[in-house]
Amino acid sequence: MAMKRAPYGKPTFTLGQLKKAIPPHCFKRSLLISSSYLALDLIIATSLFYMVRNGFPVDGHISPSVLWVLYWIAQGCILTGIWVIAHECGHHAFSDYALVDNIVGLVLHSFLLVPYFSWKYSHSRHHSNTGSINKDEVFVPKTKERLGYMRRLSDKPLGRIAAIFVTLTLGWPFYLLFNASGRDYERPASHFDPNAPIFNDRERPQVLISNVSLCGVALLLCKLAYMNGIAWLIKVYIVPLFIVNAFLVLITFLQHTHPALPHYSEDEWEWLRGALSTVDRDFGFLNHVFHHITDTHVAHHLFSGMPHYHAKEATEAIKPILGEYYQFDRTPVPVALWREFKECVLVKPDNHKKESGIFWYTNKLN
Repeated sequence: MAMKRAPYGKPTFTLGQLKKAIPPHCFKRSLLISSSYLALDLIIATSLFYMVRNGFPVDGHISPSVLWVLYWIAQGCILTGIWVIAHECGHHAFSDYALVDNIVGLVLHSFLLVPYFSWKYSHSRHHSNTGSINKDEVFVPKTKERLGYMRRLSDKPLGRIAAIFVTLTLGWPFYLLFNASGRDYERPASHFDPNAPIFNDRERPQVLISNVSLCGVALLLCKLAYMNGIAWLIKVYIVPLFIVNAFLVLITFLQHTHPALPHYSEDEWEWLRGALSTVDRDFGFLNHVFHHITDTHVAHHLFSGMPHYHAKEATEAIKPILGEYYQFDRTPVPVALWREFKECVLVKPDNHKKESGIFWYTNKLN
């Protein structure tokens, strides 16, 4: 079914007008409030861990296999919420103190095997270049010339299933390691390489700090595996981590991949138009578990320093001004994922129009 495209012309409103429409308290960061959200997540995650550590308190009517699956799903969801809070630290939205934000973000992301500073800087550039087909950092849409094997995978249902599986399981580590789905650089780029072209000279020492922190967590995990066995570590930690990574890729992919969203050439791109080239999605109850990173992403791109607990109010405040520039898709997540993998294969301009620097997703080569 054809979907109505979002507006792509220069907005008649400004970022200043949007900010003025938002109640001032929405921009205030509270260390106490932010910490309370984090504390609740950590209490739940710790409780789940101790539950499996000490044995499930059941009467034997439920299969242990079922209980492990329930644990993996629950822990994966809670840890994704913690991931989101760490991401908020990277935007300096956790508190008024940059040092506190960086320490909390470094600890949380390291325990989730994320190089905090490395990703903080590449993610910042994503926010600075959203919607640009040349300079955006992640899920950069492919033109016909750069499509490669993805065209063959998208043609058949089995190929799409394989592409979705690989994206959700390997997409995140491959992006960190090899810049998969990222922008083109003049040489290979990795989030673990301080000399990678992703970073500037000021950022390289902090990339090393991220790597050292990850090495410390890796040593701790090796010690836990030695004490409890590798199978125990896989069940308790690795499987939930894979679920976190899958949710991360799923959420990010769906926020920036949609048939209605425009993408821009270097000549057409402007920051505000690019920031609006994203879509809010409905993950149901998980919107709350994920601290509304799913259904307030448009506001997040406009005001990334705003704490998550004000994002819903801010979104409602700016929607009347945004009008059709605000995109919200209630399509059930599995249906949306299948549709976007089927229809959003490459981007092409409308060559028969003057706006040839405006690119749209399609699955047609011709």
